[in-house]
Amino acid sequence: MSALLELNEVTAGYGPVQALFGVNLTLDEGSVVALMGRNGMGKTTTIRCISRLLHHSGGTIRFAGRGLEKLTAPVVARLGVGLVPEGRRCFGPLTVQENLTVAARPGPWNMERVCRLFPRLEERMGQIAASLSGGEQQMLAIGRALMTNPRLLVLDEATEGLAPVVRQEIWAGVNELKTQGLSILLVDKSLKEISSVADRAVILERGQTVWQGDIGALSPEVTDQYLGV
Repeated sequence: MSALLELNEVTAGYGPVQALFGVNLTLDEGSVVALMGRNGMGKTTTIRCISRLLHHSGGTIRFAGRGLEKLTAPVVARLGVGLVPEGRRCFGPLTVQENLTVAARPGPWNMERVCRLFPRLEERMGQIAASLSGGEQQMLAIGRALMTNPRLLVLDEATEGLAPVVRQEIWAGVNELKTQGLSILLVDKSLKEISSVADRAVILERGQTVWQGDIGALSPEVTDQYLGV
C-alpha cells in the first residue's frame, strides 16, 4: 500500500497560541487510522490543518503525493478529503435530500448507496435536517461527506454524545466503509470500538505525536499513560 496522507513534524496555532508542536502521521491507501489522545491534545487542530480550515505554520502535509501548504479548503475537498466535522453541522433549514444533493460530486457514491448504508435517511428524505435526532444528523453528516466521493473520509468524534444503539449503527456503517476499501481517519474516545475497526493508531500528547503503530500493539501501559483520565 502507498501512503495517501502524510504529516511530518506539523506545527500550528491560533494567533500567538501554539497548539501543535510536531505531529507525525501516515495513512496508507485503504487503511483506517485512529487519531487518539485526551481532550485538548490537538486532534481537532490536526484535522483542521489537513482539511485546510487552519493553515499550519511548520512541517509538511501531503495528500496523494501533493503538498497542501498553499491550498484552500474547497480545493482540498475537491482533491478527495471528505470531512465529517465535530458537532455534525448539517444545513439545518434544508431537507435530508437537499443536504445530500448539495454535496454531490461524480463517482460511485450516490443517494441510493448512502441510503443503503444508513436506511434511516431514506425514511427522512423530505424532513428538514434541524428536526432530526442527533444520531440521524450524524448519519446525514457522514452521508453528505460520502456524496463528495472522497478518497479519504475524516471523522471527528462521529459518535460523541449519542445513544448506545445509534453509536452501534454508526460504527457498523464505518465497518462497512472499511470493508469497501475506503481510507478513513477517525477521532473517537471509545478504545473498544476503535480497536474493532482501526488498523493503526496515532496518539497525541500536548500537540505532539508520542506513539504510533498497529492497533494491536497498543498496550495497556500506553493507554493508561496517554489516554487514561
